Amino acid sequence: MVYPRDASTVVLVRPGGDGSFEILLTRRPQEMRFLGGYYVFPGGTVHRDDYSALVVARCRGLSGEDARKILDSQHEPEQALGHWVAVVRELFEEVGVLLCVDDTGTLIDLSNHEASDRFERQRQAIVRKQLDFGAFLQTEKLFCDLSRGVYFDHWVTPEIYSMRFDTRFYIAELPPHQVPLTRSEEVTHSLWLKPEEALARMHRTDFPILPPTTTVLHELARLGSWERLCREFHLP
Repeated sequence: MVYPRDASTVVLVRPGGDGSFEILLTRRPQEMRFLGGYYVFPGGTVHRDDYSALVVARCRGLSGEDARKILDSQHEPEQALGHWVAVVRELFEEVGVLLCVDDTGTLIDLSNHEASDRFERQRQAIVRKQLDFGAFLQTEKLFCDLSRGVYFDHWVTPEIYSMRFDTRFYIAELPPHQVPLTRSEEVTHSLWLKPEEALARMHRTDFPILPPTTTVLHELARLGSWERLCREFHLP
């Protein structure tokens, strides 16, 4: 039996103009070994570096002990915290959204072209493994704002699959002054949809999604409004 690897997935949300909300879905490149061509939420495997001493020191908004209690797991506190860090790292790697604050607690503003270009170069270097995520945080004097990722679900890949993941699902609001990339090394394209719009497309041959994604979309669609979403998940 293949044992599942720890993973984190994040549902990025933003308010709609009519009181509703939208979620971000990304399509994985067809040539990817796992779920190639599928529409998914951003996410990936929890790396050992996600809970290194360097990275843990660059985290705010959640303690390791609280992370362990929320996950209700046997992980060590730092390992549990690493699940939230993976949310921050994967979201940055895949779509360029950065759930980080500076040393004053202010969210990062990427509306400035100079800052946006600098962070994009560093994002590419991280993806190419030319730059460590912890070193990036330290150099830029950034802190992962783990309070922005709200844990809400847990799925494990069935034993019939040769690649298995023990995946924790989170929800996070798109920070102001940031725009997700529409395309990157791990994303063929990304798009914003209301949950019900995504569900309406699920039977199309050009919109493949898996049961965990479908279940989450149904759960979110029943909320209907941005106000109810924020209340349900205690979004900051």
